[in-house]
Amino acid sequence: MAFNFQYPYTPSPGYEKRVAYFCMEYAIHQPLKIYAGGLGFLAGSHLRSAFDLKQNFVGIGILWKYGYYDQVRKSDQTMDILFEEKVYGFLQPTGIKFTIRIFQHDVWVTAWYLPPEVFHTAPLFLLSTNLPENDYLAQTISHKLYDFNPETKIAAAIVLGVGGARLLEELDWAPEVYHLNESHGLPLAFHLYNKHKDLEKVRQQLVFTNHTPEEGGNPKTDMLLLERAGFFCGMPMTEVRALTHTEDSVLDHTLTALRMSGIANGVSRLHQQTLQKMWKKYSDICPLISVTNAQHYGYWSDKEMYKALQAKDDANLRARKLAAKEQLFELVADENGEIFRKDVLTIVFAKRFTGFKRADLLLHDMDRFKRLVDNKEKPVQIIWAGKPYPMDYTAIAIFDKIVNECKSHTNCSVLAGYELRLSKLLKQGADVWLNLPRLTREASGTSGMTAAMNGAVNVSIPDGWFPEFAKDKRNCFIIPPSDASLPEHIQDEKDALGLYDLLEKEVIPMYYDYPSRWTEIIKEGMLDIIPYFDSDRMAGEYYEKLYNKNGIRVQ
Repeated sequence: MAFNFQYPYTPSPGYEKRVAYFCMEYAIHQPLKIYAGGLGFLAGSHLRSAFDLKQNFVGIGILWKYGYYDQVRKSDQTMDILFEEKVYGFLQPTGIKFTIRIFQHDVWVTAWYLPPEVFHTAPLFLLSTNLPENDYLAQTISHKLYDFNPETKIAAAIVLGVGGARLLEELDWAPEVYHLNESHGLPLAFHLYNKHKDLEKVRQQLVFTNHTPEEGGNPKTDMLLLERAGFFCGMPMTEVRALTHTEDSVLDHTLTALRMSGIANGVSRLHQQTLQKMWKKYSDICPLISVTNAQHYGYWSDKEMYKALQAKDDANLRARKLAAKEQLFELVADENGEIFRKDVLTIVFAKRFTGFKRADLLLHDMDRFKRLVDNKEKPVQIIWAGKPYPMDYTAIAIFDKIVNECKSHTNCSVLAGYELRLSKLLKQGADVWLNLPRLTREASGTSGMTAAMNGAVNVSIPDGWFPEFAKDKRNCFIIPPSDASLPEHIQDEKDALGLYDLLEKEVIPMYYDYPSRWTEIIKEGMLDIIPYFDSDRMAGEYYEKLYNKNGIRVQ
């Protein structure tokens, strides 16, 4: 029986335009493990808000057979990596099958459907090459999110971009706008160009969001390898070079997306400024605006805390925070054998482990660190969690360094398996949520938003989304940042010093000596985080600023 896709609801006024959203990862709910980190968390919230607002919006992704990876431990508690097959009974097979060309071979692609009623999201289709019609090599394209093999990554980009467009044709659902959420699905642009043979028509349909200034998130690839893979959908190389204005042998994926889109956005006001500096020498790119990231209030927020806040019941608000801390500490005891106390200030650092986020900044000066954790008069408890890229051995070494240091302190712990469930538990149980990126390197960052929705106080470098929210010592604490032009080791030295001073002189004393003032900071943070940092605002802005205005270009 053919899969008959009918859009599941009547779109609301202003949201009628048909939008297809292409993203490599979606963090929608704990059972669906097809995400790595922040990009997925953001995409999951976007789909939930598209559902809430009844937008005419369809998500396109890939059904990763082994997910990203399961973070487990070696016998000495250091980090290990497990790839385990995932099976999802709540996904519906569409039965749709078609072929696309990858590395001169026909690769069969199918799609699975996540109905809106399962997790309250906009419709989501997940592509897969895990079919008996394919040889093993072709099947591996949809095995692991961000596979370390560069050829497999390229093949996955073709599946997402070209396969996603082909699926929509099979469904007879013709988007008016194609949204590339990061450049992973860039072959979509070449597929659209092949269809129209008119770059202006592509630009009228294509919008692009860039999520990071980091080199790893802005790939550059040898054009001959891409041509051999089928990345350009069979276009002659001379035409590709003319279309992308590429003069050397390397394709810049982000720059190409900016050249072929009608409009693009950064994910915070600061990130937009960074992007404009990065790309200012190119006169042929699309307009760059900002749509600040946000997270889904309905999914992330602690409803009991907000009830107490609305009732002006400070006693119940504090009681709920203490109860949430106890829940988190059960997990700490289970994983690490440490009994944490709910009356002790609990600091959490939890996010994707990568160099610029500086998970080990607290350990920069071990004398200052020990002074902090050994203070009996005003004690602290510290929890780390985060999943490095599985081949990022430097980040894994940082994780293992923190694990080994925590063995010497009964008030320090590292938790493994940083996914949606643990992320929520950590934010509910944290008193302080640490954000320590090197200035200008964090495009947005969203963990602090959901932390504030759970009554955690942000202590952060003023980067990414944070300056749009922060009122120092009123709804958060701002770590005085060092000059971003300084060498990295000098930045780390200065920022660590600022962090230690802020914790010792202001944050910890306020928690213990002025509990009423601490509660006021919690409450102001909970109020200020909504509605602006609720993804309903973000999803609405995408329609207002990109989908309904794409095709507008700087002449």
